Amino acid sequence: MEELKQLLQSDDDAAIVAFCESYRPYDLAEAAEQLSSSEQLRLVRILPTVNAAEMLEYFEPLLQYRILNRLEREMRVQLLSGMASDVVADMMLAIHRYQADQLLDILPEDYRRTVQKLMTYPEDTAGSLATADYIAAQSSWTIERTLRHIRKVGRAAEITSYVYVIDTKGELIGAVSLRQIILAEPNARLSELLSGEVISVPALMEQEEVAVLLSRYDLVALPVIDDHNRLVGVISVDDLIDVIHEEATEDIQKLGGSQPLTDTYFKSSIFQLYRKRIVWLLILFVAEAYTGTVLRHYEDTLSEVISLAFFIPLLIGTGGNTGTQTVSMLVRALAIGEVQFRDIFKVIRREVATGLMTGASISIIAYARAWMLGVEPNIGLVVGITAMTIVIWASFVGAILPLVLHKLKADPAVVSGPFITTLVDGTGLIIYFTIAKIILHLS
Repeated sequence: MEELKQLLQSDDDAAIVAFCESYRPYDLAEAAEQLSSSEQLRLVRILPTVNAAEMLEYFEPLLQYRILNRLEREMRVQLLSGMASDVVADMMLAIHRYQADQLLDILPEDYRRTVQKLMTYPEDTAGSLATADYIAAQSSWTIERTLRHIRKVGRAAEITSYVYVIDTKGELIGAVSLRQIILAEPNARLSELLSGEVISVPALMEQEEVAVLLSRYDLVALPVIDDHNRLVGVISVDDLIDVIHEEATEDIQKLGGSQPLTDTYFKSSIFQLYRKRIVWLLILFVAEAYTGTVLRHYEDTLSEVISLAFFIPLLIGTGGNTGTQTVSMLVRALAIGEVQFRDIFKVIRREVATGLMTGASISIIAYARAWMLGVEPNIGLVVGITAMTIVIWASFVGAILPLVLHKLKADPAVVSGPFITTLVDGTGLIIYFTIAKIILHLS
């Protein structure tokens, strides 16, 4: 970035272009984002249109607009036409409607219609991720004609690994790899190369499901179709890697008991961090208050055997940790499609069996800990049995809640570590004092 800054202070445009061409667009964009507005504008003007458009794709939408808005009309058109259509659509949706209309008005009619169509799909769906920069060909075309078409439009295409075969109505018939085309006879027709059913996704499919589908079949791109099987666009693997990253980040933040950030950590203000955390903290604080109610209810039991209080943090902490482990594993399994609601009884059996084994191990250690503290053997027995019971209970609750929420179309990640801990705290205390009253014959 410092070297680029120094070069921009000189008048040697050729040296600036040569320097920039030695870096990948992403690295160049990372450095350019730290330049001043005037330096960014000069860099975009100096670079060849193709390089400038590639760099702009990695900028935030608002920064993209600020730069484009200060350029001449002709250059704006060239840069917008050189950027991936899905990136342009995302920018148009991020800026003010009036600003977006101004930019759309200067685009060529065909490209404008394409971008406007992509803008109609809801956020986080396949249609919102699709790019129209792909290569399509008629099924009746020969290989020779298809290759001429690829040479003509290939430079503007983002996806060149496949040629998507359509009929005269624009309906998707199949996909042919570039390798197949190169190896085929020139007079062969595309329809002869088609084999099997093409894997495609509807435009309204959620982006997380699309990512799972692409990884399942080891594809580098997925065609997106509308309700009439017409080809809307194509989603590339790099876009879905971003989706996987975003979804995993969101789940991790939710599992921590916080609303997910809409921006990166350092780009989020302190007030935004406060706002994302305070709601859940207040909810959990209020929910945790019921543990005090439980303790008050068993006040007489505690007064009779005060040593029972020694083990409260140990037992409820163990229950919360067990529930968190179970929830974290199942939330991830649900996210990648390994587990479905129909597997609920199978999951419960597995988790309860696991809880029984881990609970038995922990109960032995809990009994040993009670013995080391010098309490009566009966109290050690209470602690040991309670530890095993709480672990089994936490495993059961942690297994069933994510699956039920997923079935109700709610995000299972909201059953976060802090939430499951709060739930198990109160119920664990009830289990503890109930077992104590039975074994110790308390009133």
